[in-house]
Amino acid sequence: MITITTTDALADFCEKARGHEYVTVDTEFLRERTYYSRLCLVQLAVPGEAPDDAVLVDPLAEGLSLEPLVGLLRDERVVKVFHAARQDLEIFFVEYGVIPRPLFDTQVAAMVCGFGDQVGYETLVRKIARAPLDKTSRFTDWSRRPLSEAQKAYALADVTHLRTIYETLAEQIRRTGRQDWVEEELQVLTSPETYIIRPEDAWKRVKTRTSSGKFLAVVRELARFREEYAQNRNIPRNRVFKDDALLELASTRPATLQDLGRSRLLLREARKGPIAEGILEAIRAGLACPPEDYPRPSNGREQMQVNPALADLLRVLLKAKSESAGVAQKLIASAAELDMLASGRRDVPALRGWRRKVFGEDALRLCEGRVGLALRGRNVDVIELEPAEGAGG
Repeated sequence: MITITTTDALADFCEKARGHEYVTVDTEFLRERTYYSRLCLVQLAVPGEAPDDAVLVDPLAEGLSLEPLVGLLRDERVVKVFHAARQDLEIFFVEYGVIPRPLFDTQVAAMVCGFGDQVGYETLVRKIARAPLDKTSRFTDWSRRPLSEAQKAYALADVTHLRTIYETLAEQIRRTGRQDWVEEELQVLTSPETYIIRPEDAWKRVKTRTSSGKFLAVVRELARFREEYAQNRNIPRNRVFKDDALLELASTRPATLQDLGRSRLLLREARKGPIAEGILEAIRAGLACPPEDYPRPSNGREQMQVNPALADLLRVLLKAKSESAGVAQKLIASAAELDMLASGRRDVPALRGWRRKVFGEDALRLCEGRVGLALRGRNVDVIELEPAEGAGG
């Protein structure tokens, strides 16, 4: 197993990779004690069976620069192959301002090819590469040096089997003419907006049970402060204060340090110093928010007038269409989207692009009462319904 620890050696491998159609990529990182991921290892492989066709790159090695790799990630002549790429791409975007193009995500491709929802790498290794995978090193500390032989073997397997998986899925997608489907799915992964975290939007991740504008205004300001504090100090947001403490603060609205000291859920470190001052300022800002600027909660199921019978029929239709097309259900439509359709909403992804052809057209006709569902053996068929007497123009 080759471990690259110098910039020159990395540049040599990246130059070699430019002579191939694709390179497989994976990373190992730590995030338990930081806001941003700490990159600890990069794994790379090109087609071939030679020992130097798959390498480990040690970004913690003294003096090593990843600029040659960044250049390869930007080279649009070489496909960059990942599995479940989102966290890997976030690292490269945040640290180096690069999003690899062209990109191929084998998890996305596997969903398009009917391997199920968010299929894991181990499953694809077993089903496509026909190989076992030792996952015992999965949760080890990747920042410690030296790496053990078991760690290296585990890490390298994440890119060597990926070559076979990529070639198999890419061929299946070409054969079925679904390249556009995959490209449509990858648009989210290749958009910088996916990796930009805006503190003013952090409140949307906090689960609340109220639609009170004043309460949500305080939640928004507390979440904004927590996000900014965590980002600036590169610590996990829960190290500032957790969601349950945030909701308690939004409810009790302490006005002084003495009030803050009565909190049941707030960490001791947050009851004094800059965190405490930030909390009190955030609460004041939330309470001072004019009603016209209150946050608007997203429409949950309970706020939509969902026709439950229609929602159930849409789920049956989705299952049938998913099985017929050989595509994972969640890739076509989420449960929330089905509820939106059943409430009369039409601004959903399931009614656009390839999803509309596979599912959306019949879903609309089902919602409008123009078609029904019939069980024939083990299959569900879409049947045309006769218009009601007197209908039409």
